[in-house]
Amino acid sequence: MRIKNDRLETLRLIISSREMCNQEQLLEALRNEGYQLTQATLSRDLKQLNVAKAATINGNYVYVLPSMSMYKRMSTPNKIREMMTIPGFKTITFSGNMGVIRTLPGYASSIAFNIDNSNIRDILGTIAGDDTIFIVLREDANKDAVMFELSKVVPNMG
Repeated sequence: MRIKNDRLETLRLIISSREMCNQEQLLEALRNEGYQLTQATLSRDLKQLNVAKAATINGNYVYVLPSMSMYKRMSTPNKIREMMTIPGFKTITFSGNMGVIRTLPGYASSIAFNIDNSNIRDILGTIAGDDTIFIVLREDANKDAVMFELSKVVPNMG
């Protein structure tokens, strides 16, 4: 049983840290970690872990764990320039030290993750839904400065 538990934990780590699009890629990654298993065993493991497939910000379908939001899966986020040029981004508006970013359905989590990891000083963090991101700015943040930082990576945002 310990071998299976170790294999399941390895599978969780692989799925949470890399974009895996198909079972062949998962089998290869597991082989590289020392596990030799059949596709049928892998299918049973995926079912036991309740693994699903979900669209990434790039439109690829990858395996994700049920308790993970898409934005937590990637080990290295896209640069904001890459993220904001994707057609999922629509608008941003501010009120006080809060902002709302509108996206196409399904894009908010990935975009929020990239914003959180972009190190823009005046952005404290985000909360994402399906097509809306709530953004919190520092108390002393200047909306124009935030827009300037974002406009460096989002040409049509000025």
